[in-house]
Amino acid sequence: QVQLVESGGGLVQAGGSLRLSCAASGRAFSDYTVGWFRQAPGKEREFVAGISSVSRFYGDSVKGRFTISRSNARNTVALQMNTLNPEDTAIYYCAANYGLAGSRRTEYTYWGQGTQVTVSS
Repeated sequence: QVQLVESGGGLVQAGGSLRLSCAASGRAFSDYTVGWFRQAPGKEREFVAGISSVSRFYGDSVKGRFTISRSNARNTVALQMNTLNPEDTAIYYCAANYGLAGSRRTEYTYWGQGTQVTVSS
């Protein structure tokens, strides 16, 4: 069983940056793929970025602006978000799956409660 807690959301102006963090409980964290998803009002949950033990991968809308990283020693995954724009406004969720996972929400078993990111124009 893995529990995930997101933090770091808030209000930022367009062009600014935020750093989200996902803290995980449980053992063998390095064996999990961790993903970030986001959901804006009235829209479906969208894949943002993911990191496994061997690779990092991103959604098209955030490539070149967002960077995902992890610290297995600290059981955390961070999402550095730069050059934010109002279209990035959403609730951001951290998700995890034992072993490999990709960009589909159905591939992830564990989910956090989310953290709100609001980008003003």
